[in-house]
Amino acid sequence: MARRTATTTKSSLPRPYQWTRPIVRLYSSSSNEATQPHQQEELIPNKPEQDHHAVVSTFDLFSIGVGPSSSHTVGPMRAAKIFINDLKEHKVLDRIHTLRVDLFGSLALTGDGHGTPNAILMGIEGEAPDEVNTLTIPSRINDIKTNKSICLDGTHRIRFDYDKHMIFNYFKTLPQHPNGLRFCAFDEKSNMVATNEYFSIGGGFVVNDDTQLDHGENVYYKEETRKEKKDLVADDRRQQDIAVVSLPFSNAEELLKVCKRENMTIAQVVYENELRWNTHEEIKAKLLRIWDTMDASIRNGVMASSEDRLPGSLKVRRRAPALYQKLLKGLYPSIPEKGGYNKSQLTAEGTPLGEGVSSKDLANFSNGDVKTSLSVLPKRQRKRFFLPALDYLSVYAIAVNEENACGGRVVTAPTNGAAGTIPSVLKYYIEFISENPEKDVMEFLLTTSAIGMLYKRGASISAAEVGCQGEVGVACSMAAGGFTAVMGGTVEQVENAAEIGMEHNLGLTCDPIAGLVQVPCIERNALAAVKAIAASQLALNGEGEHRVTLDQVIETMRQTGLDMMSKYKETSQGGLAVNVPVC
Repeated sequence: MARRTATTTKSSLPRPYQWTRPIVRLYSSSSNEATQPHQQEELIPNKPEQDHHAVVSTFDLFSIGVGPSSSHTVGPMRAAKIFINDLKEHKVLDRIHTLRVDLFGSLALTGDGHGTPNAILMGIEGEAPDEVNTLTIPSRINDIKTNKSICLDGTHRIRFDYDKHMIFNYFKTLPQHPNGLRFCAFDEKSNMVATNEYFSIGGGFVVNDDTQLDHGENVYYKEETRKEKKDLVADDRRQQDIAVVSLPFSNAEELLKVCKRENMTIAQVVYENELRWNTHEEIKAKLLRIWDTMDASIRNGVMASSEDRLPGSLKVRRRAPALYQKLLKGLYPSIPEKGGYNKSQLTAEGTPLGEGVSSKDLANFSNGDVKTSLSVLPKRQRKRFFLPALDYLSVYAIAVNEENACGGRVVTAPTNGAAGTIPSVLKYYIEFISENPEKDVMEFLLTTSAIGMLYKRGASISAAEVGCQGEVGVACSMAAGGFTAVMGGTVEQVENAAEIGMEHNLGLTCDPIAGLVQVPCIERNALAAVKAIAASQLALNGEGEHRVTLDQVIETMRQTGLDMMSKYKETSQGGLAVNVPVC
């Protein structure tokens, strides 16, 4: 069996991240020390930093997963699954007798409250965040701890003592990122067979040592398998900076220039780029599936029992069900009475992609000079905005985040901790303003994804790096821009709204009490949704001219995050986490 050693370059909070290692380090069966391959181990120098664009797929930015945290639940589950799949690929899975999992930094400090260990155990058993049956997780975790065994990929049962083999390194942090974890696999003689390190960088994105990063590209971030055909796709994605996307942009200024040059909206630009990875039908179906999942998380949250309490030591009672019932009873004078939950789910089947335009005609557009997005997402007339139901905004956001806190299924938007803001604003728009829900959902999500891409490239969407400004702050900015777009705002007004949404979230800390994604996280999403509407209104009432640009506020957010003390970055070592007693 070929043996491989690791090579790496390290730095503290690099931007962009850069390091290279093999997929998994394999060890000989007779020694715990890695042996040399065909050449001596040496550091691999990083590539020179290049000015790469910010474009990633919308469906990498928005993904379906489970609560309560994208960086502490979704990412670690994916990392565990990737490691197990690597063992299968190297044909050593059957040799594994036991595993050791080490959590570092924020993952260790707030892991219990964020459900990190449970997520890792499910990933080891072969589950994926978008497919795992959330109702069975508690009983399966109990069986693992009681029987002191776990089933790798659901096929190979090994010894696993949770108290002994799940290690929380509270005072250690791996240099590449605060959210680090390490897997070590041993044979029956306690010889190490394989090991690797992974880093959950926010939004469910996972960086492992095999992934070489130039600008935050996500080759394997949200893939748990590495079959040959996926390697080919990955190779293509690595070249995206040169040839893949139709309309590249690296910052907000360039995005606005592209929109003006092509006479397109932001959503149309994103749609054209997305066509490089998906067909028209796939784009539509995926966008509507994302929205249907968002809508389902709102429904599950408001229709739960008001007597239910959220898991964890705080014993927080669910608030969304009672608040929603008050709205339904007409206790708020401006709200008409409603007879139950108003579903807003949409289906991609049986409806044309563009009004009066068939799929065949759309295909013909691609062969000419006319861009298909102009038909699928036509520019809209300016709409008037009323404020009859802001209470719904808060209820919807609280509902999603309470569902997230219970480990339910939500959409990373752009993270789980900020999962309530964007669905709340979009649901509000669909129920009270929209005249064409299908197109509005597509325009809203594509616009918000473009803004999220800018933050992901220019700063971070990880609270462990930059505090809550990178999660709820970014979600507020994205929602403000998306709402402005569907209200018929210009691209300059969309950029202005997104800037306002972040400018007044700068410095927002992440200090969850007891390490739970509950207080202040749930209410914070509700306030961010209301703030997003306010930011949009300010932008829509202006002409798009403003003193502070979105690029400037993104860079300010990045610098603020670097200056922020670590105790305010998802460690529960400062702020509310130490000033509010848990009893």
